[in-house]
Parts: sequence; C-alpha cells; structure tokens
Amino acid sequence: MPIKQSYTDVLIIGAGPSGFMAATWLARCGIPFRIIDKRSNEIFAGQADGLQSRTLEIFKSFSEASFDFATLDQGWKVANHITEMCFWSPDANGKLVRNSRVPDSAPGISRFTECVIHQGNVEKWFEESIDNFSSGTVKVERPILPISIKVNENEADPQGYAVDVLVTKLDSESAKPEQVGKVANGLFRAFDGDQEKFYHDLESGKNEDDFEMIHAKYVIGSDGAHSWVRRQLGIDMEGEHTDYVWGVLDMTPITNFPDIRSRCAIHSKDSGSVMVIPRENDLVRFYIQLKEVERDPETKNDKSQFNGNVEDKAAKSKGRVDRSKITPESILKQAQEIFKPYTMEMTDLRWYTGYQIGQRVSPSFSAHNRVFISGDACHTHSPKAGQGMNVSMQDTYNLGFKLALVCKGLAKQDILSTYESERLKVARDLIAYDHKLSRLFSGKPMIPNSDVMDGVDLDEFHRTYREGSHFASGTISDYENSILVSKDNGLPVDADGRTMSKIATNIPIGRRLYSDPIIAQADGKPIHLGDRLASDGRFRVLLFAGDVKNNHQNMELLHKFQDSLDSQKNFLKKYTPVNAFADSVIEVLTIHACDRHDVELYDFPDFTHPLDFKRRCDYWKLYTGVGSTYHEGDIDIYETYGIDKQKGAILVIRPDSHVAQVNEFSVDGLNKVNAYFDQFMIPQLDNVLPKKEADVNDIDRFVKPRLAI
Repeated sequence: MPIKQSYTDVLIIGAGPSGFMAATWLARCGIPFRIIDKRSNEIFAGQADGLQSRTLEIFKSFSEASFDFATLDQGWKVANHITEMCFWSPDANGKLVRNSRVPDSAPGISRFTECVIHQGNVEKWFEESIDNFSSGTVKVERPILPISIKVNENEADPQGYAVDVLVTKLDSESAKPEQVGKVANGLFRAFDGDQEKFYHDLESGKNEDDFEMIHAKYVIGSDGAHSWVRRQLGIDMEGEHTDYVWGVLDMTPITNFPDIRSRCAIHSKDSGSVMVIPRENDLVRFYIQLKEVERDPETKNDKSQFNGNVEDKAAKSKGRVDRSKITPESILKQAQEIFKPYTMEMTDLRWYTGYQIGQRVSPSFSAHNRVFISGDACHTHSPKAGQGMNVSMQDTYNLGFKLALVCKGLAKQDILSTYESERLKVARDLIAYDHKLSRLFSGKPMIPNSDVMDGVDLDEFHRTYREGSHFASGTISDYENSILVSKDNGLPVDADGRTMSKIATNIPIGRRLYSDPIIAQADGKPIHLGDRLASDGRFRVLLFAGDVKNNHQNMELLHKFQDSLDSQKNFLKKYTPVNAFADSVIEVLTIHACDRHDVELYDFPDFTHPLDFKRRCDYWKLYTGVGSTYHEGDIDIYETYGIDKQKGAILVIRPDSHVAQVNEFSVDGLNKVNAYFDQFMIPQLDNVLPKKEADVNDIDRFVKPRLAI
C-alpha cells in the first residue's frame, strides 16, 4: 500500500504556546491547517507560568463579547495578579533585609498587569478556542513525529504545496517523556541531547501505512529549544551556556518569610539567590540558585552538549550537568540556606526542574519564505524576566495573520519576510536584556559599607529590573519601516527611539496601539478601542474626524469619503472579494470628537452605519472619543493619542493592532491609505464569491471566521 498523501495550507509542528497561538490565528481566519505534536495527550504541570501585559491584551483580542464560550481571557480572570516586587539583600552586617518595594509592572502601560498561571491552563484555553473557531474540525494530532522535510525552492506560486513533510505515528510508550523520580518534573527537557532518542529509536520494521506525507504550502516549526525543524533547515543557535544552574519548585511553602505572597528577588550573602513568584491558589514558584551540581565525567566532550554553535564550555572539562542529582530535597536545602534567618519548609510539591542559564538566538527565523521557526526554536534564555512563553506566543501572533492573508490570496507573499525582520530584533533585544539581568541575579551581592568592592551592585540590579519592566511587558515591541509599517524618513524619533507623527503625537508608529475608551454613538456604551480591534485577520482604518459639530468642513470631508469608499479603485472595494461582507478585509471605524448628544447617527455618511445584504444596520462603526459616560466618568481619546480635535487624523492599524501608518484627516490622507495597501494587497475584483441569500440563517456569523467572507 502506498504511503498516505494529504494536503493542507499550513502545517504546525509543535503544540506548545507558540504553536497554539499560530493555530488560533489560522482557525479564527478560516485557513485549512494541521497541528501535530510528538507528546502524548498529557498536559504537563509546571513549565512557564507568567503572562505579561501584552500577552493578556492579545488573549483579550481573541475573546469578543458575542462569544458564549470561555476563551483566552480566562487567563486574566483566574490567574494570580502580581502587584509588587520586593528586593531583599544583605545589610552591612550580612543579615537578609528588605531594601525596596516597586510596582511589579510599569504603571500606565496597559490596562493589564503581569499575572501567573501554569502553562497547562493556557494550552487548555487555546484548545477550546481552536475547537470553537474551527467548528470542531481541528484537533491537535498526537503523538505524531516528523521524519523528513523537503522544500521545493522552485515553486513560485504562493498557493503551491511547496513543502513535503513525512510523519509517523508514535506508539504511546515512545511518546512518553523520560521521567526522573515520582514527582512531576521538567528535567527530561531541560538539558541538551534528550530529544534525539525520538529520531534514532524508531522501529526499522515499520510498514508504509505507518507513515504519511503531508504536502503543505507553509510550515511553522514551534517545536521547542531542541527544534527538529530548525536542525533540518541547517539554522544554528548562537550563544553559550553559563556555569549557573538553578532549581525550580512549585509547592506550598510553610514559612515565616513576610513577603511570600509578593514577587521577590533575594540575594543572600554567601548562599546564592532566589526569585519568589506567588501563583494561583496557595502555590508559590521558587527559582533557586544551586551552589554545586555534580557533573557526569563520562560525558566530557560528549557531542550532545552541542546545539548548533552553542556549547556548555564547562562540559568539556567537567562533563555535562548530572540532572539525576537535582532533587526537590536538594533544591529545598539550598533555598533554606538562602532564606536564613527565615524558615522554609515544603508541602504539596507539584513540580520541579533544574536548568542551566544560557542565552541563544538563531540568526534566521525562516527559509525560502515557506518554513518558519518560532518561540524556543529560535531563542532561549533564562526564566528570570518572565519572557519565554510570552515572546514565543508573540512570535506567532506576528506571523499568523500574515500567513492567513497570503493563504487567502489577499496579500502578496512578500509580507512573510517581515516576520523575521520584526521578530529577530525583538529576540536579540530579549537576549541582551536577559544576559544582563540573569548575571546580576546570579552574582554574589556587594555588601554595603564593605571594603570588598567586587560583586553585584544591587542598585544596578534594581535599576536594570525597573528599566526593563517596559520591555518585559511586551508593549513596546517596535517594528521598523517595511511594506507593513510606514515610517517616513521625515518623521521625528524621540529620546526613547519611538517614531512619532505630529498628527498624533502620542502614538508611536510601529508599536501596538494603546487602548483607551470610546463611546458608541448609537447607545452611549463605553468600550475600549482595543476591544473593537479584535484579532480576526482584518486591517482597520480609524478616521478620527475631530469636532464635526463646530467644524462643518470635517463633516463635509466625511461625506466626501463616501464617494471614495464606494469606488472600486479605493482600498475598501478593491481588496475585498465581490459579494463578501464590505468590511471583511478592511474595516473603517469613525471616531469623532464632539458630545454624542450634539449630533445624530444619520448626520453621518452611510459608511459609518452601513447596511448588509439583509439590510441589517451595523451600528458599531461610529463612536465619539470625547465625552461623559453615565457610569465610568469622562473620556478623551484625542488627548490620550495627541490628536488635534479640529484637525483629526487617519490611522491604519494592522490585524495584530500595531500602528502601520498615521495620516492627516484629508482626501490626501485617504489617498495615502490607498498607497499603503497598494504595496502588498492583491486586487480582488475578479474574485467573485457566491451571492448571499437574504433568507440564510447566519446567526453564528459572529463566531465564524470573518476574513474575506
């Protein structure tokens, strides 16, 4: 029997947070895809646990008010919110004391602050969301192992199946991770060399029907730090391991330490350091610096220590870290020394692991604009900054909508190259930040008023943490000029490196749009603008029309826009399939600047309250950004964004809510929007969808994919 052949638009290899984020995007946009993983169905305890501000904004963007199922915004509701960071270090006498408290998250950068919940919950919410968005047609396929991958570099058609991946189904025993001891732990995946057994221990006598050849247009390798996809592409990881080894415990502490329910960074005089992270319910996670960890002399110069260009230099002379010597008891013993004079005992141990600090990043995140790697597959670092799961998910949040637009035939394949240029810079910035923070965390502290001046300057440590909190939040990722971001050469750059426009002086171009409340013209309901920019694959054009009551020319200009938007030469119709919903590729929202009681809905042109094929009115395209709410006080998004209420502005927002372009509120400004989309969008005037029938029952249209339908 010949090997089974199958076809899909996108194949995702690896069902961790990064793979799941890509899958959620594709499901939401209605793209055919598959997601495979070599693990069994078990969702591991432990692993990553921190959710940063930007990640929570992204989760919220997949969770609209019209959904009747629990999705990703559950993270904010059930996680433990961390408010405060406490710093502990030795005083002049060597006694452990608290020396400062600071906000855990930088105030004012987002409506969400950092919280913690274990990764298993996040993966469960992803699976529920994917199931709902795909109407139950997509499930993670487990345990499936990729065997080979081949890219047809000569396939020029973006819709061609250019990547062939041979896979096989594992038996349940092979899919189980190696386990050390009786307690759930992550040691099996914490050190190099462990995953090779999956690829070398396959039974030689397998039949052809044990294999499948998957033909994909595009492949995403989200398969972890020892990525098989990355190795097949010949992409190295650049960097090195340090000699610092840390242990991790998830448990309920029995202690008299006063800040056990605050996040803490603790430097002891001679016994190492601890990071304390209070978690959901009464759990606490401890990252504990281990003073001495035995190495296995039999592994000196063992090739499994190497991972691309990365090496553990100490392994050459000492051998690899002997992970079998890392036990919960040994980790706790070291913690007890660090916490003295406070006591620390352990009950309800849920999970433990050990890891060796290192910073590594791939020089490339893609091959041939067909195969992409994300998350730990292209950057690894310590957990100190709480970035691993967050940056990994943000990688594929950047990539997912681009793949959806290309697979739908809406955008040119060229946009896929912006994934690497945008996310590689973020990864390198992360590696630099983590390199500095982890060494300050792991070093022996400088004692105040001591004659010995070597050691970690704790003031520098505190300053690095505080200054890094903006970066760690994920809210200041700044994408450079490209076909998807318009940063004109003449635009000013401020002291923080932000590209700003005089038209909207508080909106950095290339960064995500900060969310602030607006008020619906139709019913007076306040809503965060961010909640109006749901992650469904569509671009948004925001018309900040200014005070249309006292500036009649602004209202006249809106009415002039009606003729432009009705033209097939304009972006709205030019790039939307015929018979699709008019807003299913690019949505236009209007936000004026006068009291909603001074104007009426029907004073505004039709595109601000359009009718669909059933003559149903969409009331949610017209808002005021200035005024008083009945229950939530006054709002002024114009002041927040630095937009003049007389002149207005036009903003183009990408599907990932990053600001693509800022223009003046004028006919010329609207023409610049046209020019922006002309760079990469594909005209759809010959793409004729079936005409919608007025008697169709489409009550589920709010949950089903919206992109180009």
